[in-house]
Amino acid sequence: MELSYVHAVAMDADPRCPDGGVVTDNVSYGRRLTDLAGELGDSTAIVLAAEDGSELAWSWNHLEARSNQLARLFGKRGVDGDRDVVVIALGNTLEHVAATFGAWKQGAAVLPLRRNLPAWERDRLLELVRPTLVVADWPDVADSVSSGDLAATTGLDPAPPAVDRVPHLSRMVASSGSTGTPKIIIGPSAGVFRASEEPSGRAGTEASRVAMCASPLYHTNGQTSCMPPLLHGGQVVLMERFDAARAATLIERHRVTYTVLVPTMLQRIARLDDIQTRDFSSLEEVIYGGASLPEWAARTWLELIPPERLTFMYGGSERLGLVMCNGKEWLDHPGTVGRPTDCEVAILGPDHERLPVGEVGEIWMRLLDTDEEPFEYIGVPTPEPIMGGFRTFGDLGRLDAEGYLYIADRRQDMIVTGGVNVFPAEVEMALSAHPEVADVVVVGLPDPEWGHRVHAIVQPTDAARPLDEGDLRAHCKELLAGPKVPKTFEFLAALPRTDAGKVNRSRLAEERRAGA
Repeated sequence: MELSYVHAVAMDADPRCPDGGVVTDNVSYGRRLTDLAGELGDSTAIVLAAEDGSELAWSWNHLEARSNQLARLFGKRGVDGDRDVVVIALGNTLEHVAATFGAWKQGAAVLPLRRNLPAWERDRLLELVRPTLVVADWPDVADSVSSGDLAATTGLDPAPPAVDRVPHLSRMVASSGSTGTPKIIIGPSAGVFRASEEPSGRAGTEASRVAMCASPLYHTNGQTSCMPPLLHGGQVVLMERFDAARAATLIERHRVTYTVLVPTMLQRIARLDDIQTRDFSSLEEVIYGGASLPEWAARTWLELIPPERLTFMYGGSERLGLVMCNGKEWLDHPGTVGRPTDCEVAILGPDHERLPVGEVGEIWMRLLDTDEEPFEYIGVPTPEPIMGGFRTFGDLGRLDAEGYLYIADRRQDMIVTGGVNVFPAEVEMALSAHPEVADVVVVGLPDPEWGHRVHAIVQPTDAARPLDEGDLRAHCKELLAGPKVPKTFEFLAALPRTDAGKVNRSRLAEERRAGA
């Protein structure tokens, strides 16, 4: 695949500003940061909430200076914007943010990766994208730039580079999905700031906001809750690692107005013993997406903040379309993720026939804007659209009579037990409502009688107090039909979720089949 990423213009020769004045719209990400530093100076741009409980703040001037210094380092290492890719795998650190802006200032696309990727997955991703530079503490990766190398750049010139480069492709996304097959997602995302493009659905200027980034920066949710707020002049509170109690404290202390949280984060905050006494009045918008949210957790949050401030969302890095609603709509349609905003949604059967209202099938989406550039995969074939532009993430769901979408599960995760289709997400939501269940994953395992049996892997809220299988089974029987009740249980001190809250069901099932 041939990709074109960048063009360059002189800093004082922007075609939209022939007199050399400051441009605040339709400028490169690098130029935007320079303009913000000139405007906001020594006011706080970003606060790192470190895992040890400490906090470290950087001003706009400091973020600009460090980004310029890292841009110079990257330039010396061969990054000049000509179809370059910079991989950054640093965890949630201030240097990660500065390195991202530094790469953009050199006109490069940025691919953030998980710093503790298994070597086989990391090496395959690097082979797929063939980056110009890798910024990571990976001593076995040749010619990489380490955290120590970044720290040694404080003596470099902090002024902006002489050439303002505009990345034609600002960011790539690495994904293994639930299958464990690594791939790179490339979408139309030029590194140009447009003031008219709000990063979320609510009105108001980002400059008046304080965003909390609780997800890892290698994940779309982390990028969404960090980089757009910064580009709009807002302040960001960056959590080095998510912790429910710490997140609640940060919301109160910094008067956080905007955040993006995955379902596991929302559930863990909702489980806090003192949650009803917490002051979340500053929150203007909480966006949730990524998986099904149990009804008990949704209702808890709708008591903590006004319903119109909780946004339910369904979409993906491929940008096939966006479905969303607010909490007021959710209360009228419990369990929904919303209605399409920029696309048409169709529920299709195995032969791509449209299914009637209320029937579960595969969710297909077609963008209404036919000029939107399609995404591409590197590493796996990019699926071709059907029926004039419909594409799918592979999720199952249904529509109601008013067009609201409800997610059932991923097709590949569905369990067929005794001829009955069981969606793991439904069983997980039922078990998560038990007060002694901190986390749960449900998989299907081979069974001589049922073909497959529903198996629940449970993390107790108190590891020192064993859970009773009979109690859990009775709890499930009150909420689920008989075939959906787990036939076997397993207890772990902690489920193997990534920092993004994801867990690989397929791998968990394979490990248990191999053990059996």
